[in-house]
Amino acid sequence: MQQLTSTKAKIIALEIICFLFILLFTYAAAIKLLDRELFTVQMGLSPLLTDFAEILAWAVPLTELLIAAMLAMARSRLAGLYASFGLMVMFTVYIIIILQSSEEIPCACGGILESMGWTEHLIFNIGFVILGLGGILLHTRLAESNRLSTAYRR
Repeated sequence: MQQLTSTKAKIIALEIICFLFILLFTYAAAIKLLDRELFTVQMGLSPLLTDFAEILAWAVPLTELLIAAMLAMARSRLAGLYASFGLMVMFTVYIIIILQSSEEIPCACGGILESMGWTEHLIFNIGFVILGLGGILLHTRLAESNRLSTAYRR
């Protein structure tokens, strides 16, 4: 009984993590695609992204939507969690680099996230990096316990 409750709690936690990432990436992608021109201009203001702003204006939101779709399907969920974790690490590293520079660069995030300062955004991203890592660990443990319980049923 204890094992069942623990497993159920892990499944619920994993579902919540995936839902939060799906919500974040779908929202962020929609905002970027709805005002792609503004997103492109804002990315162009970053000295790190100027040369790639036009292509990234399409690549980032489409990647976010792809990852959200991967998280929504059980078969691709683990790959989606790794992709979520990787993307959030990249966004976090970018923010750290921006915070190290002395330039005032506007956030190209859009929507609610745009109202955050860089430090708040860093904390937000670190939270999602931790969620991504937690999701990967939960998914892996659930898969292992499922393989073990299947092996014992034979």
